[in-house]
Amino acid sequence: MDPVTAIAWIVAFVVVTVAITGLTGRFGLSAPVTLVVVGAIASFVPGVPRVHIEPDLILFGLLPPLLFAAAIRTSLIDVRARNDSILLLSVALVAFTVVTVGFVAWWAVPGITIAAGLAFGAVVAPTDAVAVTAITGKVPLPRRVVTILEGESLLNDATALVALNAAVAAIVAPVTPFQVGGDFVLAVVVGAAVGLAVGVGIAWIRKRLHSAVLDTSLSLVTPFIAFLPAQELHGSGALAVVGAGLYLGYRSPVVLSAEARVAERLNWKTIQFLLENAVFLFIGLNLAGVLEGVVKHGPGLWPTVGISFALLAAVIASRFVWIFATMMLYRYGPQRLRERAWNIPSSTVTAAAGIRGVVTLAAAFLLPADTPQRPLLQFLAFVVVLGTLLQALPLPRLIRAVHLPAPNLMQEWTERQMLTVEAKSAGLERLDEVATDDDEERVVEQLRAASSFLADALENPAAEGREPLSAEFNRLRSAMIDAERKAVLDARHEGRYQENAVQAVLAAIDAEETALRARHPKAIGE
Repeated sequence: MDPVTAIAWIVAFVVVTVAITGLTGRFGLSAPVTLVVVGAIASFVPGVPRVHIEPDLILFGLLPPLLFAAAIRTSLIDVRARNDSILLLSVALVAFTVVTVGFVAWWAVPGITIAAGLAFGAVVAPTDAVAVTAITGKVPLPRRVVTILEGESLLNDATALVALNAAVAAIVAPVTPFQVGGDFVLAVVVGAAVGLAVGVGIAWIRKRLHSAVLDTSLSLVTPFIAFLPAQELHGSGALAVVGAGLYLGYRSPVVLSAEARVAERLNWKTIQFLLENAVFLFIGLNLAGVLEGVVKHGPGLWPTVGISFALLAAVIASRFVWIFATMMLYRYGPQRLRERAWNIPSSTVTAAAGIRGVVTLAAAFLLPADTPQRPLLQFLAFVVVLGTLLQALPLPRLIRAVHLPAPNLMQEWTERQMLTVEAKSAGLERLDEVATDDDEERVVEQLRAASSFLADALENPAAEGREPLSAEFNRLRSAMIDAERKAVLDARHEGRYQENAVQAVLAAIDAEETALRARHPKAIGE
């Protein structure tokens, strides 16, 4: 394929991904499932290029930015608060899934070894929290459940890849449990150390950068700076990326300028959106090639159907069994665990949210060429990804059926307002310290009035039945901002100002509008 044609297909790929994701959101459909289905149909259309997955490209090129984008948006405080639950799912559940699914695969798939079965179990073990968010849509999950699912999907990628490496080594040559345990400890220790070192080093550098462009450029290569050395040192590159991302996300308010934080948030949100959704389309486009291998080397149609159902059932059942066993441990275990017990609704939704995604797709193609029944195992990984997506489609109804409490958005909004008041009070105290008699009184009074308004609105609320004063302020100020933006654009159209002045004023207006949206109750959960 010549370069022009390749670029044209890449552009078409991105456009289709964006269009389908936008349309499914408008009609309340599942974007991941729709993208997989569209890709699968397109894979059989004449003229559509045959997709061939390079596992190293996905492992080294796609996985680090995906993990980093999720890590910097995940609260390190929340992860620490739920660390026991997250570890039980991201490490213990992965090990349980590897063993359970591995032995079922060894029993069900003809001609494979135990090592190959365990390798398949490692392939299908990690989950995808972004897909869960896409499935649940506008049905909000409790913050505790969201934190556990996000923390699980961040860390179980590293656990599963370490388990896969051990199983792949066993396919090639015999290994002992001591070797597997040693490799796991080495991967965790080296991965965590590299991730922390990279996070601290990058934070030190970024604190001294005074250009958002330079800062953003460094941010874009950070996941690779963490991933590559960790892999070279036989550590977990995935764990290194997660560690660096969590640390930098936690330190960003101290390290980065406001402009750099806004740029980083938007850039990584865009990257995550494109990569995550493009991967589901990519999964579908790969179907024709995978099926071709199964037809040539597989055991036949009906045996393949039976094996597919058996392994999909094993994947889903192993998660339910482990999570409900864990729920019993929390309920009847040590006092420290009983204080943090899971209830049946939370456990049910967490168990049903075991969707597989990009890591499973990539890992399936990391199986060595001499793996017994390799094409069939790759097809079965595809079946697990699609099957778990379909299995999770009723999640919104399930969340409503079990009466899982939604986050208290009004309480969260009130906390935001109260925290803002505290911040404004600190600003007023600082104003009293730095303002001198030489400062213009009108400037000082304007600053004082702007900072005092929210506190006064909370202490002296509007009459009952009226909208809150802060919401009224936001509504009226938003209308003013619309008029201000229109005036600037009209002035640009008339050519009365230079473009750099227009852009600077528009940026300031955009920043204020963003702040207003963040303070408004409707912005919660966006």
